[in-house]
Amino acid sequence: MTTDPKRALIVRGGWPGHEPVAITDLFVPFLEDSGYRVEISDTLAVYADAGRLAATDLIVQCWTMGEITREQCEGLAAAVRAGTGLAGWHGGIVDAFRGDVEYTLLTGGQFLMHPSGFSDHSVTLSASRADHPVIAGLGDFRVHTEKYWMATDGDIDLLATTEFAPGERGPHAVAMPAVWTRTVGVGRVFVSTIGHKPDDFDVPEVRTITERGLLWASR
Repeated sequence: MTTDPKRALIVRGGWPGHEPVAITDLFVPFLEDSGYRVEISDTLAVYADAGRLAATDLIVQCWTMGEITREQCEGLAAAVRAGTGLAGWHGGIVDAFRGDVEYTLLTGGQFLMHPSGFSDHSVTLSASRADHPVIAGLGDFRVHTEKYWMATDGDIDLLATTEFAPGERGPHAVAMPAVWTRTVGVGRVFVSTIGHKPDDFDVPEVRTITERGLLWASR
């Protein structure tokens, strides 16, 4: 008996500074080794193809900024509600299609700003969610990259935070959401704010969380 492979669709483009081709290419071998047939789209028009999205188990989006049409956004949201997974990292998922409320309601968060340049900072895992399959068995870790200040809604399953110290953005210390999951309809969404540059994924915990997040989100 043969089993049809799962299907993953990588949608990549937008602002080139986040290296959407180079970074998504890091995960193609992993997905293939995990039993996925990987397809790649460099256009958002694919989100208006209901049949193709319905046959897709996982959408990996790396598309910073840009604009999404109402038809495309509705098509993406409908596919996720029906069970197609959505996953991504950094600006490719939370600095996409700024100001589109329906898209933000799908992902659960929107990038607002980041301090200038890269910084060494800690990523703290949620102790209350230590058994979640995306972070199970991992500990807190450090990264040297951008730190995102986010606006998030209350319906996310928060898995990790970064801390903004007093004076870094305002007068008080703030634990900022950095990794979360959520469900939309029967579909799953995974978001990590870490991943501005390819070597961010050289940090073992970043790579592991991202790979686990892709699999968790998948149908």
